[in-house]
Amino acid sequence: MDPAKRLLRSDAVRRVACWLIQLYIRLVFATGRWTIEGAEIPRQMRRDGKPFILAFWHGRLLMIPMAWQRLAPMHMLISGHRDGRIIADAVRYFDVDSIAGSSNAGGSAALRAMVRHIRDGDCVGITPDGPNGPAMRATSGIVAAARLARAPIIPVTYATRQRRILATWDRFHLPFPFSRGIYLWGEPITVPAELDEAGIEEWRRRVEERMIAQTADADRRVGREATAPGLLGRDDLRAMRRAAPGGSR
Repeated sequence: MDPAKRLLRSDAVRRVACWLIQLYIRLVFATGRWTIEGAEIPRQMRRDGKPFILAFWHGRLLMIPMAWQRLAPMHMLISGHRDGRIIADAVRYFDVDSIAGSSNAGGSAALRAMVRHIRDGDCVGITPDGPNGPAMRATSGIVAAARLARAPIIPVTYATRQRRILATWDRFHLPFPFSRGIYLWGEPITVPAELDEAGIEEWRRRVEERMIAQTADADRRVGREATAPGLLGRDDLRAMRRAAPGGSR
């Protein structure tokens, strides 16, 4: 096992890592020159007392708490594996609760929990390509949640001029401090309550295309080339690296 992974199994080390992550998020936001567009959309929804599903790609997760700004009670769907636990502990610093689960588990306890929170008037955050990818390829789980909860999906993304796109399955966007950045909020996507299998696939594709276009627009607006969707999921990428000469086993 990778020494870094062994180290992160320690609760004490993980707590320190989460504290450093939230500190880095605040540093990037405080030192950046940010443009925020479309924020009136979620604010108006909350003024009207309407809950919604916040959708963002897994690779654009880091700065989402600063876009949210404690707008309303938020419950973020986060996988239960080690990386997910680190994310869950880090976002708690921003008063974001977590629901352990996956966006591709259609009839799971996580889906029922999401629907319950939305019906209670809270909002839920989902990464439609998580936790296994490929990057920027939505699963039908977000459509299932929107149908059952009768709640619209509002996509959000960010991009920064100074950044690094990591060689991870999700093409993680790591923003740097003292950079120009942008947040883009999209118009609500209202999924019909009655859909057959073909209809579910059509709305899954609509959500995916809208979010890809929004993220590409954010990249271009800060003078960067758009990040393309991925072709490999987490497990496929890991297997390919292990099979490569000199790869870890």
